[in-house]
Amino acid sequence: MPAPRLTPRQGLVIWLILLVAIAASGLWQWQRGAHIETDILALLPKVQEAPLTQAALTQVERQFGEQIYLAVLADSRAQAIAATHQLMAQLQQFAAFTQVRSGDDASLQALGHFYFPYRLRLLTKSQQQLLQQQQLQPLLQSVQQQLYSPFSSANSELLQQDPLLLFPSWLQQLADGQQLQQQDGILLTTSGKQTAAIVIAKARGSAFSPLAQQQQLQALQQALSSLPAEVSVLKAGALFHAAAATTSAKAQIGIIGSISLAGVVLLVLLGFRSLKPLTVALLTLGSSFVVALAVTLWCFNGLHLLTLVFGTSLVGIAIDYSFHFYCERLQSPQTTVQQSLRQIAPTLTLALASSVIAYLALGLTPFPGMQQVAVFCATGLIFTWLTLLLAYPALAASPLPEGQRQLQLAHHCYLAIRQQFRRRRGLLSLMLILLLTGLLRLHHDDDIRNLQQSQASVTAEEQQLRQLLSGGTDNQFLLVAADNAQQLLQRLEQLTPKLEALQHQHQLGNFVSLSHFVPSEQQQQRNYQLQGLIYQQLPALLQYLGLDEALAPALLQQYHAAAANPLTIQQWLTTAAAQKSGLAQLWLPPDASHSQYGGIVLLGGIKDLSAVKTISETVSGVTLVDKVADISAVMAHFRQLTLWLLGISLALAAVLFVWRYGRRHGLATALVPVMAALLTLATLGWFGAGLTLFHTLALLLVFGIGVDYSLFFASAGRHPAAVMLAVLLSAASTLLAFGLLGFSSTHAIAAFGQTLTLGILFTLLLALLNISDAAEPSECAR
Repeated sequence: MPAPRLTPRQGLVIWLILLVAIAASGLWQWQRGAHIETDILALLPKVQEAPLTQAALTQVERQFGEQIYLAVLADSRAQAIAATHQLMAQLQQFAAFTQVRSGDDASLQALGHFYFPYRLRLLTKSQQQLLQQQQLQPLLQSVQQQLYSPFSSANSELLQQDPLLLFPSWLQQLADGQQLQQQDGILLTTSGKQTAAIVIAKARGSAFSPLAQQQQLQALQQALSSLPAEVSVLKAGALFHAAAATTSAKAQIGIIGSISLAGVVLLVLLGFRSLKPLTVALLTLGSSFVVALAVTLWCFNGLHLLTLVFGTSLVGIAIDYSFHFYCERLQSPQTTVQQSLRQIAPTLTLALASSVIAYLALGLTPFPGMQQVAVFCATGLIFTWLTLLLAYPALAASPLPEGQRQLQLAHHCYLAIRQQFRRRRGLLSLMLILLLTGLLRLHHDDDIRNLQQSQASVTAEEQQLRQLLSGGTDNQFLLVAADNAQQLLQRLEQLTPKLEALQHQHQLGNFVSLSHFVPSEQQQQRNYQLQGLIYQQLPALLQYLGLDEALAPALLQQYHAAAANPLTIQQWLTTAAAQKSGLAQLWLPPDASHSQYGGIVLLGGIKDLSAVKTISETVSGVTLVDKVADISAVMAHFRQLTLWLLGISLALAAVLFVWRYGRRHGLATALVPVMAALLTLATLGWFGAGLTLFHTLALLLVFGIGVDYSLFFASAGRHPAAVMLAVLLSAASTLLAFGLLGFSSTHAIAAFGQTLTLGILFTLLLALLNISDAAEPSECAR
């Protein structure tokens, strides 16, 4: 492709206009609300769920994603309570948190007042069993024990309305289900020899928003700093995972970017022994990075922090174009810049096309994160190519220092490789053995939980706090669907004893279901009828208990009035206890997105997920919602799809290369990325790495980037030394950029970088072995 027929000045002006316009558009988009995203799940595809399931997932993610959990540990209960009150008072002063809470004695009293009018419809399981068997004697004995106990809540007023004291037992059962004790409005439990006080706070703003995250962490740190030195605090919540991920990603951006840049500087100085190419190369990289950032912000109205980590690899790819240009200038110093550009432009354009096609293949996947990486890197490469054609005639017109020594070394290397042509069969045989044995050892691992592993300190604190909260809440939950509210409550009641059985078998730590708080009208009616046994013989029972028989008419009147006064879920949802505790969020009424009623059953301390799944299949309308498994299945599907896409891309490339270079050289050139991909997979198999989607996505880039080496060797013509020098410098910079990604603490990035490093190494080796096929003997003479 001929360079544009523009004067160097005109080209530079056009390039500057493009740079300023694109950068300005990115800045404008940032001011309009574009943001930096840190949530690892934002990189992943959106799993298509049924409307009710999606509503439940959104509800659970919103409820728990915005909350932080703190446990104040102290040697005494009094000390823990005092420190917790102090901590809550401090947190309530900051706008970063809202709904700071622990226990609430007033709420418990209010809950008792709420339930009391419906007492004749509420019974514990043991009370139900006794009344069904018409065994009133145990109930009467229990009343007598409470009457003579100094710690009993029974009084004359309560006895006049609940002579068998059934309601306090039911309310106590409700409180026992909370698993935590309460004193002075603080939830308490024990942690070894210490007392742990629990605090829950709702964060204002997403933990994955950098600004909100910073405000929340600063407020929390200030509040914790006011506590006495003898108490310690455990922390858990999405905020702390997001903060650790943000810190890690920022550190990786700085380290990878700095080392890559330093490596590029060193390579330029070693290759060209001048600061002029270095200055132009850094300008090229800087402008390409700015353009890539602006276009990505414009396309996605945001940027994932890990996209920047991936994007630092752009340094190692974009610099290749400068290397090829300056090597051509070293080879032919007497030619003009425009002539040098015309010499390398066809091969550079084909190399750009292969790289952009590879990135577009990434962009076609339904992964938002990979789409961002594709746009970022493809845009950066395209602008690098434009910089070469438009700006280099003006910026790189100065002559370079003598470079014959570098060219001679590269030429000797070129000749040495050609002379070893007859011996390459042994190396190819070794590669074939590695290929076959490694591929047999290869296995896949699509578990989404392996994508990003939080710091051990964060995970350890959360696990300890989860144990204090009786297992906490796992990612999986049960969703119960029904056509109406009463059917939903009945299905929740059917599910409850089955989950309790799993608890007794130690296969489940705990669960939270609305069936504990609101019985269905059908169950309320049964309870009402069972209590009728008491009211049928009320005078005799009152006499047995030593109570005034004159209470009987009023009690009977209350009993008959309760026949038309059921407790409804709508009434309970409006209570302060339901709203403050977040339990109201477990009820999903119909809305514009779904027509069914839904009830969420939270699960914690799951030891056997298959047992939970089996239980869910025994009750109609119950589904185990496991987003981790769903996303993992999607990743497995797209891992396979990506391998097919890679195969199709390689086949299309072979057709293109055969058309450009002829059947022999074209097939030889196309074989390089094919063998490189297979050898990379085999090496992963040898090292026992489970193949993930990110490994296969990296293989697309191995094809897009690595095929450049074969293309340049195939087009070496009369300048093999310049091509050899440029390819070696390019490979070194690319390996430096992607090799550093392989050391990332984020598994997805590490898998990506390690695969690319292996793939580029194999591509370079195979391209060097393919030199004798890429050029005719007459072309290699100096």
